[in-house]
Amino acid sequence: MSLQINNLTKKFGEQTALNNITISIEKNEIIGLLGPNGAGKSTLMKSIVGTLKIDEGEIIFNGKNIIDHEIESKKKIGFLPENNPLYLEMFVKEYLQFVANIHKISDSRVDEVIELVGITPEKSKKIGQLSKGYKQRIGLAQAIIHQPDLLILDEPTNGLDPNQILEIRNVVKEIGKEKTVLLSTHIMQEVEALCTRVILIHKGNILQDCNIEEFKGKFDSLEEAFAHYTQNIEVKIKAEN
Repeated sequence: MSLQINNLTKKFGEQTALNNITISIEKNEIIGLLGPNGAGKSTLMKSIVGTLKIDEGEIIFNGKNIIDHEIESKKKIGFLPENNPLYLEMFVKEYLQFVANIHKISDSRVDEVIELVGITPEKSKKIGQLSKGYKQRIGLAQAIIHQPDLLILDEPTNGLDPNQILEIRNVVKEIGKEKTVLLSTHIMQEVEALCTRVILIHKGNILQDCNIEEFKGKFDSLEEAFAHYTQNIEVKIKAEN
């Protein structure tokens, strides 16, 4: 599996959300996509999965342009968006069987994924009855049910308690041994626990793309490094203006 993003630009009116982004990703990496709110992280993720139209540039997935091979590409990508849209009136297992039918995979995989994300006790309940933490798990289950080559997770542990966070991290870590994971998060402990590489994006530009140790560098923590890189660019922008 490989993902090559070449000179990707996306604008919303006069605002540039992504500015000539170029990224190369190989198989079996768990990559932390970092950046302040409004940096362009979600826009980048939605562009990769094809829910946003690309203005300029190209995205090559498994050697094929995702625009020219849209359906084929989407079959190999799993996506958990930040707002985690679910059918709240459906039962948990019913919903996951519905997703499995879309991907034309067996019901046995449904039971496997239910166990993997830890929702076995809840599988006969309506989704709308469940806590936010369990809804996140269902969102993760639908993203991995078809065993995608590339898994894209936008704030996957949002709203989970500490035990649930650890459980979801373990699931993501296991998936990352065989697949590629692109993970957006504001939780630096999550990045340190899971990721081997960091891509830091700010105002549509890539500030850093390197391994964890290089990103951390001389700083005592990832939080300090994050603050340094993002605040420095703000100072630079103000100076130029």
